[in-house]
Amino acid sequence: MIRVAVDAMGGDNAPRAEIEGAVRALAAVPGDFRLQLVGRSAAIEAELARHPDVNRERIDIVEAPDVIGMGEKPLASVRRKPKSSIVVGLTLQKGGRSDAFVSAGNTGAVLAASTLLLGLHDGVERASVATLFPTADEPVLVLDGGANVDCSPRELVGFAVLGSVYMRDMLGRPNPSVGLLNVGEEEEKGNAQAREAHQLLKRTPRINYRGNIEGRDILAGHAQHGPIDVVVCDGFVGNVVLKFYESMARLIVRLVKRKAPGILEREDVRDVFRVLDYSEYGGAPLLGVRGVSIICHGASSGNAVKNAIRVAVQAVDAHLSQHIGAEFAGRITAATSA
Repeated sequence: MIRVAVDAMGGDNAPRAEIEGAVRALAAVPGDFRLQLVGRSAAIEAELARHPDVNRERIDIVEAPDVIGMGEKPLASVRRKPKSSIVVGLTLQKGGRSDAFVSAGNTGAVLAASTLLLGLHDGVERASVATLFPTADEPVLVLDGGANVDCSPRELVGFAVLGSVYMRDMLGRPNPSVGLLNVGEEEEKGNAQAREAHQLLKRTPRINYRGNIEGRDILAGHAQHGPIDVVVCDGFVGNVVLKFYESMARLIVRLVKRKAPGILEREDVRDVFRVLDYSEYGGAPLLGVRGVSIICHGASSGNAVKNAIRVAVQAVDAHLSQHIGAEFAGRITAATSA
């Protein structure tokens, strides 16, 4: 049985949103799994009391008296608070007592603790936050979504490999195409980092690299070169794009409510807006660590937490982490024997 540890104290609406999401996941997410709710036991029990029909046989409560706040310095807080819900939750996985971790808490602390406790697969230079974006067609994966503000060209190549494995395992795309986010499609476009990354990606084996793409190509789901599955960029650019997209989705909803409020009563229209709802996509996996660590938006609702648990269960079931390790191990072997 898959075991998913949920940081019950991490988000802006904790523990209510986390417990609601856990309850909804147990009822709606397919698969043989149980949940480990990590945090202050009394607070967790109080929220569970609001859901008397939940199957308690599939829930474990793991005491973690401390909480890492959103404004705390990530690495220092991880070291200073070994009994925090983030550290305790990831320690379960490190010790083989859990298979995945989900948190809407301090993103930097989850990144730091995941890297320190789980470690990186051999050959992975940096773990990357991978975020799914809805498009006019199928979702595309953008990485890095904010974990690494400054990235070397070699690290961007690593992100392309990580994203390709994710799309194969999780979305069933056997030969995912990769685009490098740039200010133009031409060879000479971009800063020195982007130009070097472009040349490296062209020479990287077993990557379906399509070339430079522009920001407008992300939501279109394709560029001049064809469909795009994976978009590679540094975390500074990726996080700006992510936050801009979130604001655009809210703008569209507000405009529709103001100009044509009645149209939102139609089921087909609600289905369209559901595509724009970030909570439908769950959390963003931290790719490259030796395990499964899912990072959620700090303001995650119960629906977002439910879907993050779904992503965690799917990642474990698909052996995503093991496949990433095998992919990088194969590249190391190929490089040393060349």
